[in-house]
Amino acid sequence: MEIKHANSLSLFDFDVEYNKIIVGTDEAGRGPGAGGVFAAAVHFNEITQSLINDLAILNDSKKLTPKKRDSIFDIIKNNSINEIICVEVAEIENINILNASLKAMKLACVSVLEKLNSDNILTLVDGNKLIKDYSYPQEFIIKGDSKSASIAGASILAKVSRDRYMEELHDEFPMYNWKKNAGYLTAEHLKAIDKYGITKYHRPSFLKKHFEKQGA
Repeated sequence: MEIKHANSLSLFDFDVEYNKIIVGTDEAGRGPGAGGVFAAAVHFNEITQSLINDLAILNDSKKLTPKKRDSIFDIIKNNSINEIICVEVAEIENINILNASLKAMKLACVSVLEKLNSDNILTLVDGNKLIKDYSYPQEFIIKGDSKSASIAGASILAKVSRDRYMEELHDEFPMYNWKKNAGYLTAEHLKAIDKYGITKYHRPSFLKKHFEKQGA
């Protein structure tokens, strides 16, 4: 069922209509050529008018500026049962990025579900894939981060956490400018790779085509 929405109230309404305990999950960092992939799971344990007002800008993290994402990060953290998981580069290379993303979501969700300890929980997964080897009821929601408050909350937690992590990695390898490009393979990033090579934080499988193009 498609629900039009323009504010946080409709996002919370989307979750409430299920008449279940909703845990939303989303990931950040599937596309970059450097850094781990993050996932978060969120359950808003008490939806109040005050919370709805405080999260008036809640939406898909990609639709918000970094400043706006940062402004509601702690509000989401402090008003939900949540978990944030990072699957690092070595595992991404070992099991591929899709499986790594789904694993991160699974670990985050299981952590939240164990804290909730209820039989009436439904996990809403952003995108078009279900979590693999997941023994709990789940449903995928295409563009769920702009429909469900719980998924949108998870989207913010995952994105902000990953951006902060990439800023820390930037301090170690400033020549790649990860604090700006978050590990995405921008022209500037690729130029730096050609000049300095790759680090332990790069995903070699994401750079195969680039190196083939360069004749490396």
